[in-house]
Amino acid sequence: MPKQFDCVVVGSCVVDVLARPVPLNEPIGGGRLIESEPLLLTTGGIVSNSGIAMARLGMRVAAFTYVGNDEWANVIRHRYAEEGIDTTALLTHPTGATSTTAVLIDPSGERTFVHCVGAPRQLNQSTLLAKIDLFAKSRAMLIGYYPLMTNLQDDLPNVLAAVRKTGCLTALDAAGSGGSMDPLARILPHLDFYIPSESEAAHQTGLHDPRAIITAYRDAGARGWLGVKLGSRGALLSPAPGEFLEVPPVSPPGPVVDTTGAGDCFFGGVLAGALRGLAPAEAGRLGAATGACCVTGLGATSAIRNYDETAALAGITG
Repeated sequence: MPKQFDCVVVGSCVVDVLARPVPLNEPIGGGRLIESEPLLLTTGGIVSNSGIAMARLGMRVAAFTYVGNDEWANVIRHRYAEEGIDTTALLTHPTGATSTTAVLIDPSGERTFVHCVGAPRQLNQSTLLAKIDLFAKSRAMLIGYYPLMTNLQDDLPNVLAAVRKTGCLTALDAAGSGGSMDPLARILPHLDFYIPSESEAAHQTGLHDPRAIITAYRDAGARGWLGVKLGSRGALLSPAPGEFLEVPPVSPPGPVVDTTGAGDCFFGGVLAGALRGLAPAEAGRLGAATGACCVTGLGATSAIRNYDETAALAGITG
């Protein structure tokens, strides 16, 4: 089947309200008035963060998730239309609310979240398999954040196996603590890309050395691209068993304003690079450059650049 999309992004889809600066090194307490810059209304979650990053890097992206029957959903639909993201599979849930987050950002860019998971949690095996033709039209799919998707976690091995049978590559992202190796150990053999953060990976495996973590994933049956995001230290990628690539950090092209979504943008950059046919080391650098752009603007995607500018920042030529 002809591939209409480069990536279908599935799962967490959020309206974010950003407040900055908020002092996070002390209790906020009750009855206080904290003066801030103007509040910013934007989108978040992996569907927005990775999806918009990939779209700006030249990928054809579709969103697949639930939103609520509320005004927050209009914010998401309007934003995706502006970014050229296909919303045909952006489904309205009859009872669930659109996912929302209040993001409290301190002067250094660190943040705390007040989050309502909302309608995306209602995604389940039946919902995804009913749209199997959508995955057949795409080169890849990215789903997250799986620890929050309690109605889907246990069925992900079946869902991912069905998606791969259509010729669509599979990618997964975690969130929060990262969950545990159960059910992750059953999911890993069905993934083509899995790159959690250092803290997520440590919680999952009980290990702290990135190479040991990747080895644990391989021992559980992972065959595709693996990695560990190391924040300001870059990342460690393993495109194939026994192969390790250190991805150095890319200096942000401006002051660090907000680190929200940097990991999602990194993952989106890596996927965009792989789908463009870049060598793994270059795909890793494209991801690092995408994440570096992210942190220079408020919200996850306001500072994301196009492919040519991001590739130049990453030192990728040709």
